[in-house]
Amino acid sequence: MDSVVHFEMPYDNRERIARFYEAAFGWKMQMLGEDMGDYVLATTAEAGAGAGARPGAAAGAINGGFYTRRPDWPAQYPSVVIAVQNIRESMAKVSAAGGKLLGEPMEIPRVGQYVSFFDTEGNRVSMLQPSAISGGS
Repeated sequence: MDSVVHFEMPYDNRERIARFYEAAFGWKMQMLGEDMGDYVLATTAEAGAGAGARPGAAAGAINGGFYTRRPDWPAQYPSVVIAVQNIRESMAKVSAAGGKLLGEPMEIPRVGQYVSFFDTEGNRVSMLQPSAISGGS
């Protein structure tokens, strides 16, 4: 079974979005550079239950991020990212199940291969084949 591992939302102003989620929910935000698309990583729960873990963090809690809203990208709405073992096989399954792929996988440096799709209800969802699985290709 492939699991949800990440969420994403677009932003128009990265400082503003970071301040909002830090102030409203106490999330830890990390501003990545231009080489990573000015992505903003959001830590919503510390991993594990040991020292440094966020009090009350539930098992299965996920972290996420924010990306620059772009006029040439489709369906820029909040979405979830599902980790898959083989992105090409998963793309074929999505198509066979009635989904619509939004282009070809892109390589995210040090992260893995990523592609978005519409499910049968028009929701934009994404898949990620992590670098550890993809061998960093």
